[in-house]
Amino acid sequence: MPAISEDLTARGLVNQVTDDALLAQLDQGGVTLYAGFDPTADSLHAGNLLQLCTLRRMQLAGNRPIVVAGGATGMIGDPGGRSDERTLLDADTLHANVTAIEGQLKKFLDFDGQASNSAALLVNNADWLSAVTLIDFLRDTGKYFTVNQMVAKESVKSRLERPDQGISYTEFSYMLLQAYDFAQLYERYGCTAQIGGSDQWGNITMGAELVRKRHGVQAFGLTTPLVTNADGTKFGKSAGNAGRIWLDRAKTSPFGFYQFFINTDDAMVGTYLRFFSFLSLDAIADLEAETAEQPQLRSAQRALAAAMVELVHGSDDLRRVELATAALFGGSLAGLDEATLAELVSDVPSSTKPTSWLTSQPSLIDVLVETELVASKSEARRTLEQRGAFVNDSIRDGLEATLSSEDLLFGRFVVLRRGKRAYHVIECIAA
Repeated sequence: MPAISEDLTARGLVNQVTDDALLAQLDQGGVTLYAGFDPTADSLHAGNLLQLCTLRRMQLAGNRPIVVAGGATGMIGDPGGRSDERTLLDADTLHANVTAIEGQLKKFLDFDGQASNSAALLVNNADWLSAVTLIDFLRDTGKYFTVNQMVAKESVKSRLERPDQGISYTEFSYMLLQAYDFAQLYERYGCTAQIGGSDQWGNITMGAELVRKRHGVQAFGLTTPLVTNADGTKFGKSAGNAGRIWLDRAKTSPFGFYQFFINTDDAMVGTYLRFFSFLSLDAIADLEAETAEQPQLRSAQRALAAAMVELVHGSDDLRRVELATAALFGGSLAGLDEATLAELVSDVPSSTKPTSWLTSQPSLIDVLVETELVASKSEARRTLEQRGAFVNDSIRDGLEATLSSEDLLFGRFVVLRRGKRAYHVIECIAA
């Protein structure tokens, strides 16, 4: 098994590092390091996966990860990667968000002491930032940095270059608050390193500098690359960037999570396998080669999707999702029994209707729009004309097509499909 520094480098996970000495220390184990997550929503999302997986790799190599939930910094908002001000959240909302993401964080790291002295910690920066007074903060932290330094940071400079937008003093102060976090983590837990995305480089170096100036100790920073789609757009959103892919199953079902990754572009699938999966580099190289030779098999995409669902949701959900995928995209529902089809309803986009709904023989055009398989009636008509609408695997192509009780599978289900991959299951329930 390669040293952690070799593995991180080979996977392309080292974008910047303040000093290569950190990599050697990580190889030896025993480094306490942290990454922060501002709870701006009640769930983490796919965009957070890179740091979560990187912390996991660090822990598996014998280092001690700290996850910092930004209960205080979340009230300010990091200007990095933003062209406008964030919406400020109130304390109650942030507290609820922190509580909600705790369980998700614990899926990635060992917090139970089973990893001995590398057991992970979960802390909330509200515990120290909410207690510090403004005067103390300005005197003990602000004095170490010049405004010249702060405005030179990319996250600030990019905003100042837009006179129509600018940056508020609130967000301008964010980097000092994050630096304060680093100093507190050193004082409380001996933390000497921080990791984050490349857009966090300015914040991370400020924190390392504060630790050095206040305590005379070398602290380190390491950034990973920003993850993008093949077209350069931000990773972690659904097709068309319509919405985030969440780790909370109530926001993005395990099936939807699986479909997001299985639809990865061939050009990016090897990168994502190296970034997010714990497959060996040799196994990933084999999958890349197989995908290049036989792209229609989507072997790398299936491996990636399976790895991510198992990591985030567990093996039981992976089994259900693979069953659903085989049934829906295998070309036939004929082999499914009622119990299996009932399981699929919880994994694919679905809705319920009273059984009596079918007695009126609703227009398929209207149903396609209502289930959001199409965006408009005109798109529904085009789909029917192009023979792209299916009811229980059968093509429906007439503009006057309707649904009826004869379309029910097992007396309760209607499976709609647009094209090859867009599904919706309607479950009809007796009133």
